[in-house]
Order: sequence, then structure tokens, then C-alpha cells
Amino acid sequence: MSRERLSVVVTRRLPEAVETRMSELFDVRLREDDTPMTRAELVDAVKTADVLVPTLNDEIDASLIAQGSERLKLIANYGAGVDHIDVHTARQRGVLVSNTPGVLTDDTADMTMALILAVTRRIPEGLSVMQKSEWGGWAPTALLGGRIAGRRLGILGMGRIGQAVARRAAAFGMQIHYHNRRRLRPETEEELEATWWESLDQMVSRMDVISVNCPSTPSTFHLMNARRLKLMKPSSVIVNTSRGEVIDENALTRMIRASEIAGAGLDVYEHGINVNPRLRELPNVVLLPHMGSATLEGRIEMGEKVIINIKTFGDGHRPPDQVVPAML
Repeated sequence: MSRERLSVVVTRRLPEAVETRMSELFDVRLREDDTPMTRAELVDAVKTADVLVPTLNDEIDASLIAQGSERLKLIANYGAGVDHIDVHTARQRGVLVSNTPGVLTDDTADMTMALILAVTRRIPEGLSVMQKSEWGGWAPTALLGGRIAGRRLGILGMGRIGQAVARRAAAFGMQIHYHNRRRLRPETEEELEATWWESLDQMVSRMDVISVNCPSTPSTFHLMNARRLKLMKPSSVIVNTSRGEVIDENALTRMIRASEIAGAGLDVYEHGINVNPRLRELPNVVLLPHMGSATLEGRIEMGEKVIINIKTFGDGHRPPDQVVPAML
């Protein structure tokens, strides 16, 4: 880029430390309030910026990219997932796309374990009793959950986060199983003491806990559909800290209500903030507002990666976290 200071538009509020550093390095337009940009604001951004910094709430589709000016050369996504960005169209128009992989692995894995414990040990139910001042004292049969030691954990998607979940779950005494597009190297399997299942159906039918840790792609849409959910044992639970579209939410709701599945812990939803209202009513379902990666440390590290990608691009080099269609 010939421009001395890149023009950068950020679509959401970011941690103060990140915004301050961006202001020092770039000609940056920051968001004044913490709400998503409207479509009109996004159009204005792609028409006036060298670099757009969107988040997962922003739909960067082919139509929007087509309205961008020739000066738009980089979409530096604040986040690892890029399913909200039409990477193919961006590439065709000469616009690079970068993301922030690896930063939130531990945070998301921690939340996965928190959900497993919350569902199996009925933590939200106990919290509700205390908040409503309904606790009458300890009783031998009150709010009985189940211990997770010895339970079989089936991890759907054994990338960075899946492996981090496996290490944490093993420390709790769980037996580790996984299904992945590609089998792990033998030494990695041995380190994790993990059993690979080529057949997802066979794995699902034998697990006590299913953890969804795969990305959202056309091939993973409703990977846990009604047929596959029916394979789960009535005593089993499912947790999802990945992408809501992987699970058929309506089918899951029906089966939990019918006691065909023992419970669920969800941090993501098929239709974003429009969560199935019948799912909200269930005491054996733990619902979180997409906070699996919500740590200050993680958010700052994400911002640092965005800055490095922009700075490297501005210096005339390929961003270290460039996304290309073949990677998706």
C-alpha cells in the first residue's frame, strides 16, 4: 500500500487497549456505541476504507463486497470463524481476508468443561433455588446429578479446541473419544489417550457426553440432525461451544422435552439470538449468551492479532493469518 497510514474501519467496540494501539498505528474509525453496524454503515465502510475490521455479527457477503471501492484491500476479521465472510468473492475482487486463529482455544475449552459440569451436576438448578430463597437445607436426595469421572466423552471435531477439551476432560477422569474428518497422528492419539471413531453414528450411540467443537461449513450443517440425535442414549448430554448450525435445534428441543436426551449445555444457537423459546423453559438445559471466548485476555490477544495482520499487510507482506478458500 502506498498510503502512509492505512484507513481502517472497526465495526464494533473493542477493548480499550486494542483501540488505543490501533489509533496510534492507523487512521482508524472506531465505533462509538457497542451495537452492530447497519447495512448502510457497512456499505459506507467498504467504500471508504483500506481495511475493514468486522466481527461475527457482520454479514460480509458478495453483495457488500461488490460495493466496496478499489481501495478496500483487506478484511481483517476480529475472530477465528469466517463463515460470515464470502472469502471466495473477496479473493476474486483482490481483497485479502485474515482472522485470529488459536487465540481463544483455552478460553473456549474451559467453557466447554464448565457446561459439561453445569449440566451433569445441575448447577443452574441449584443456583436458582438459592436466588429464589427456596433452599430448605441439605437433603440426601436433593438435586442429585452425576459424576463425570469414568464417563465417555465424544468430541466432534478434534482441532485445537477439541484437543484442549480432551486434555481437560482427561484430567477429570473422562474417557476420550473423537470423530474428525482426519484421524490424528498416532503420537497425538497416544498423548490424549483418545479413541478415534470413523463412524460418527457409532460414536454418538455409545457416548455419555457429546461435545461439538467443529466449524460451521456446508458439510457440518445439521451434522447432529434428528436422526443422529436419536442415536444418543437417553442418559447422555450434549454441549456446543462451536457453531449453532451444527445441531438441529428444534429436534434437540423435542427430544429433551421427551426425555430422549438427558440435557444440553449451549453457548451458540442455530438462529443467533432467536433461541427456541421452548428450549429456554427446560431446567436440564444450560443456555449461555455466546460467552465461551469472553475473557479480557482473549479479546486483547484477538485485537493484537488483527493489528499484526493489518501492519504486516501495510508493510507489503502477506498477513500471517490470511484465510484462503482452500482452508475452509
